[in-house]
Amino acid sequence: MQEVVKKEMVKLLETDIIYPIVDSLWVSHIHFVPKKGRIAVVTNKKDELVPTRIVTCWRVCIDYRKLNEATEKDYFPLPFMDQMLEILAGNKYFYFLDGFFVYFQIPIDPMDQEKTTFTCPFGTYAYRRMPFGLCNAPATFQRCMLAIFHDMIEESIEVFMDDFSIFGNSFNHCLKNFDKMFQRCKDANIVLNWEKCHFMVKEGIVLGHKVSGASLEADKSKIDVISKLSPPTNVKGIRSFLGHVGFYRCFIKDFSKIARPLTKLLEKDTSFELNANSMMNVTKHSIH
Repeated sequence: MQEVVKKEMVKLLETDIIYPIVDSLWVSHIHFVPKKGRIAVVTNKKDELVPTRIVTCWRVCIDYRKLNEATEKDYFPLPFMDQMLEILAGNKYFYFLDGFFVYFQIPIDPMDQEKTTFTCPFGTYAYRRMPFGLCNAPATFQRCMLAIFHDMIEESIEVFMDDFSIFGNSFNHCLKNFDKMFQRCKDANIVLNWEKCHFMVKEGIVLGHKVSGASLEADKSKIDVISKLSPPTNVKGIRSFLGHVGFYRCFIKDFSKIARPLTKLLEKDTSFELNANSMMNVTKHSIH
């Protein structure tokens, strides 16, 4: 873990994202968070099939809970996912672009930089750029994106955090939208991660959904995970299962009625009597 921290500190110092600081009234500690990839169904110690995200590496995060408690909250709204998907679906061509460390592209007011101070085995540092973990970071970033692409949102582009989706009903129309968006990125110094970008495609995965000119579909890989879930045996398991299938509730007619036997078990003072038929009913509808 010390090597993970050292590598992260060197990278941030070389890019001038952080700087050494001697003293600060605000000092936070670091934590290690596993960076997880795709969801896979694995067998646990009890020979039960459980959905698990595969750990690809470790990420260094700062525990900003005390700073967030003292921070005045920014309630700038994030886009509604279902509205975004409805706008994207039905178009013939797309560009799916990914921002490169997008939070770090927003500078912090010099007067407030010392509030981001954190300590690690190699010293005490503060951020010049907006770090992950701040409660207002998502709202701040979304406000910036809306200010930059204000006249393009819902017309030729959709932005959800660091995911940029450009669309058009013809090749030339989509290319024109991309040129305009790319020029805005250059003017605002927004850096994109070309390794995760997909240029001029006819379909793609956006927020766990497959969008194309034909329709809006659920991601089949996630459906495969749901189909392999073992029946829940406690309240926590029911919440997990409903969370998985509820993500695609727009594809399940009368989802609330079908899931009612399970949601009823989440009520207070309700005895836990899981009916296998109810479980299979919800699973069958979610798979189809």
